[in-house]
Amino acid sequence: MSFSPAVRQDRSFTPIVGRRAYSPQLTSAASNAFGADTALTRLFFCRVPERLSPPRAIFWEGDAATHVFYLLEGFLRISRTLQDGRRAVLGFAYAGDLVGLSFQDTYLLTAEVVKAVRLKRLARRRFDELIDKADLRPLLLAEIRRELSSAQEQIVRLGRTSAEERVATFLLNLALRVRSASDAADPDEIDLPFGRLDIADYLGLTVETVSREISKLKRDGLISARGPHKIVLRRLGIIRQLARMNIDQPCNKNCC
Repeated sequence: MSFSPAVRQDRSFTPIVGRRAYSPQLTSAASNAFGADTALTRLFFCRVPERLSPPRAIFWEGDAATHVFYLLEGFLRISRTLQDGRRAVLGFAYAGDLVGLSFQDTYLLTAEVVKAVRLKRLARRRFDELIDKADLRPLLLAEIRRELSSAQEQIVRLGRTSAEERVATFLLNLALRVRSASDAADPDEIDLPFGRLDIADYLGLTVETVSREISKLKRDGLISARGPHKIVLRRLGIIRQLARMNIDQPCNKNCC
């Protein structure tokens, strides 16, 4: 398993909340298996959207957990810094996700902008007041349960599957997210804004192994590249076999 050196000390990553540090946020799946429940996202209706471009962090590990965020567009990388300074990527947040649902006083993870995002933020105190006023606590707990379930699945995946299975599953799950989030004419053309180092740190592999597995999929005609940040899944049936999953089965949001 390979983790890259953490970048949280790079001050070019200016957080819009707090300054730096340690953190978990919970990005969770919804009633349609992807994105937060609409009853929760309505709480952000009157908030003014903000636009942020990389490199930027919306919060760092250890920052005071002052806000909850609703992602409208773009991608966030969710990571944590190990004691020796290396970075572990724990997941990615997509349009429709809530970010920063922490019951702790501080964020336990870092959320960094990978691709330009548009988001809304709501003060955590106000968020909690609205949750109680609208009697949405059960939905919030359901979001957190799905997040925990996703984390458990990722632990199993890292410990019990091969590199080939991990890469194939990652691509299929990403296709599921794209298919759920848009009505694109070609739902099997996926945007891959994160680099191979991000993918390697998320899958618990080396960059060389990720590159080798992707090259193998291309060589076998299972995928093809369309520009520097797009991949087309050509033979879903075979990719499903490699991943040992069904493309139509929902996965927890953070599995990709």
